[in-house]
Amino acid sequence: MIDVRPFDRLGGADHGWLKARHHFSFASYQDPDRMNWGRLRVWNDDEIAPGKGFDPHPHRDMEIITYVREGAITHRDSMGNEGRTVAGDVQVMSAGTGVVHAEYNMEAVKTTLFQIWIMPDRRGVQPSWGTKSFPRAAREAGFEVLASGRAGDAGSGALKLNADAAVMAATLKAGQSLRLPLAAGRIAYLVAASGAVAVNGATLGPRDGAAIKAEAEIVVTAERDAELVLVEAAE
Repeated sequence: MIDVRPFDRLGGADHGWLKARHHFSFASYQDPDRMNWGRLRVWNDDEIAPGKGFDPHPHRDMEIITYVREGAITHRDSMGNEGRTVAGDVQVMSAGTGVVHAEYNMEAVKTTLFQIWIMPDRRGVQPSWGTKSFPRAAREAGFEVLASGRAGDAGSGALKLNADAAVMAATLKAGQSLRLPLAAGRIAYLVAASGAVAVNGATLGPRDGAAIKAEAEIVVTAERDAELVLVEAAE
């Protein structure tokens, strides 16, 4: 089963400094049929104006992954962490027992990013934060695991998640294909960050999403040069 969710049909909001699209119910956008996909709870497509951002606010018991597409985001939190994550790189915050953080675009240009929330395996864990650079060359024509809590990814160099899930990215040139097995009881959610692809025959344009399950294998073929981001998780 593949449910394509076109970008122009996503929920969203325009706050002036923030233009957001929501693949799942979030804030003022509520759709009972789009509350989550397996353990995946939120996938927001955000555009943040220069010098603007999210003032300090709390989270708890959620794995929050930020994939920066353009520009950079600067993070500060109540644990004393501070860091800047640039385009193509990833940060992970395990909110656990609770953390207050702020995110700002301190750049002279807009920042675009995906913010992804995954429900944790265990509640009440010690909160943590980390960021890491992932050279794009490592994901050419194949998925690179950027963040994971899956047992098989231990030692891979991916950022740690407190969830049986993985966040991956890949780039494809037009005409290139890649394959990804999907075991029984697992789901995937794929977004074409740019370009256009066919996913098991279903077409995705720029920033479209696809909710996938009951497929033994995912086959992605680029119709145009494409950047892909995917979450694979327990159903």
